[in-house]
Amino acid sequence: MNEINEMNKIVILIPTYNEALAIVDLLAELDDFRKQSQYKFDLIVINDNSPDNTADIVETLELSWVQILRRPKKEGLGAAYRAGFAKVLKESNYTHVVTMDADGSHRVADLIAMFIAMEASTTDKFMVLGVRWMPGGSVVNWPKYRQLLSKSGTRYAKFALGIALDDLTGGFRIYSANLLHSFDFKEMNATGYCFQIEMAMAADFAGAETKQVPITFVERIKGRSKMNGWIAFEAVGFITKNGIKRLVHGYIRR
Repeated sequence: MNEINEMNKIVILIPTYNEALAIVDLLAELDDFRKQSQYKFDLIVINDNSPDNTADIVETLELSWVQILRRPKKEGLGAAYRAGFAKVLKESNYTHVVTMDADGSHRVADLIAMFIAMEASTTDKFMVLGVRWMPGGSVVNWPKYRQLLSKSGTRYAKFALGIALDDLTGGFRIYSANLLHSFDFKEMNATGYCFQIEMAMAADFAGAETKQVPITFVERIKGRSKMNGWIAFEAVGFITKNGIKRLVHGYIRR
């Protein structure tokens, strides 16, 4: 394993809404990871005023490396992440920002490979993408129809947007802070899975170096999935609209 660059300062952003059942287990895993590996990081739980008291439960754990960003209401995944990005880019000297789900679908064990890919970057603007649909990647506890839906959506997005990434809706990522600083978040308003696509588009437009790392995606076993038909429909519409922009202008204008 490569020696960690002591100049790296990493923060993980985890958006939550009614994740009281899953967040405690995830934070325990991450705490063990910090103690046993060479990689250290801070973490911000972004909570959209969960009725199940997710934020209060996290607070009672008294983990010194965990902060809570309390938001007044539920406004969607994209709005939560943008609030988290604004906080870390304005108030800190973090060099890398990790995004991952609260429900355990993104395995802590896969962080090692993603951090190694991060350290191997040759530019200051890059994104590491955890990928289900590449050799070595896999999903657990997903029915065939959901696998087909996700694979088909990714193929359509790659074709329509002209972005050669194999998991455009995947949310397990590492961004360099320099890349995030180059984004105009005021012009970004996507929610749901569209947010992940919009971020990939922004990275592509910025000319970012992108590294793909195979991961195992595990369907949640606690709590309820936020996925629904409207989110999928919204994503198709978003991809189609921006694909048409690409055809008309030759690239997707921000």
